[in-house]
Amino acid sequence: MASPLPLTILAALAASAAASAQPPVPPVLTAALAEAIVDGCRTHSAAKGQSHAVAVVDSGGHLVAALRMDGNRSGIMEFSIEKAKAVAAWGFATAQMEESAKATPGFARAPGVVTVAGGVPVFAADGRTLIGAAGVSGEAPAEDAACAEAGIKAAELKSERAR
Repeated sequence: MASPLPLTILAALAASAAASAQPPVPPVLTAALAEAIVDGCRTHSAAKGQSHAVAVVDSGGHLVAALRMDGNRSGIMEFSIEKAKAVAAWGFATAQMEESAKATPGFARAPGVVTVAGGVPVFAADGRTLIGAAGVSGEAPAEDAACAEAGIKAAELKSERAR
């Protein structure tokens, strides 16, 4: 009669091999990371005496975190959300959409395109996976984009794909 110990060891090895064969879980934009982006933008904005509306969406364009700082009307908040959703849909910054619209007739009228800077992609810390986007509005477009980038950096994420 065979000893049960070798069968137990074989079963444990098989289970271990199956568990290690699981594909790695891709990075995702958690609520904590989205809030860190918002907080980083808030800090950047306060240091410059500015006021922004900030929206952070996941890679599917779903709102994860948002803040409408004092002095911004609801339309500014909606615009920040649209900037973030555009980046999530297209995978590149709204400032680049503005350039693409100049170079490509009709692109500005494509669904989900926003041609005003302030929408910035959010990549995982290694810069390889697009996990969401930040949209900022309320100041000049270049200032909006700078605020988004500051928030992403504060969350220890990347605003550009690693090369």
